Amino acid sequence: MLEVKDLTTSFGSVIALNAVSMTVKESKITTVIGANGAGKSTLLRTISGLEKPSSGSITWNGQSLLNRRPEEIVRLGVAHVPEGHAVISALTVEENILMGSLFRRRAHKRDVALATEELYTLFPRLLERRKQLAGTLSGGERQMLAISRALVSRPSLLLLDEPSLGLAPLVVEQIIDSIKVLSEKTGLTVLLVEQNANTALGVADHGVLLSLGKVVADRPANELKADSNLRAAYLGY
Repeated sequence: MLEVKDLTTSFGSVIALNAVSMTVKESKITTVIGANGAGKSTLLRTISGLEKPSSGSITWNGQSLLNRRPEEIVRLGVAHVPEGHAVISALTVEENILMGSLFRRRAHKRDVALATEELYTLFPRLLERRKQLAGTLSGGERQMLAISRALVSRPSLLLLDEPSLGLAPLVVEQIIDSIKVLSEKTGLTVLLVEQNANTALGVADHGVLLSLGKVVADRPANELKADSNLRAAYLGY
């Protein structure tokens, strides 16, 4: 279980996260929604060690994630897919995926090969393009590759930031459905940050609504989706 308590992250005089507390249950999909500037991406970056909080605590399965380097956090089973479909353009699809398994390849070479094959089953288009340079892929294919590079490390917690950004609705549906299937089959815990509230709440078990760095709602996803007053006040629809 991921527990965030009274987490505050600031950039100079700007408070991006203001005493945020939330719990992410194991083997469930929890989504964090909110308008631009709500602090969603900062939350994930703080959990994964890319940003340092000024106060508060973050624990994953009883272990503190504070004051750890990002690579240490990855070794604890936490993988972060940042927004923007970030891949290494000059490497092939296959090489990008292998980059995500570098710290496991010596001790778990056979399992890395198995994990890679499983990812090609999850995203068959990557199998077709495995020798192709990542820079030549479509936006949806790059997002699939970024997710695969994170998953090949066999994380128990996946931090997924804005997977729908700039993608066609059909591609978004495919990617989100694949993550849901993976969570159900393997018990993967997912913390999904998404501006498209309908998409996120449709797939998630639980929802957290952020506004200006503060938690304004923390409920089962179906309850948040049904609350038209909350949507109108904080999400604009």
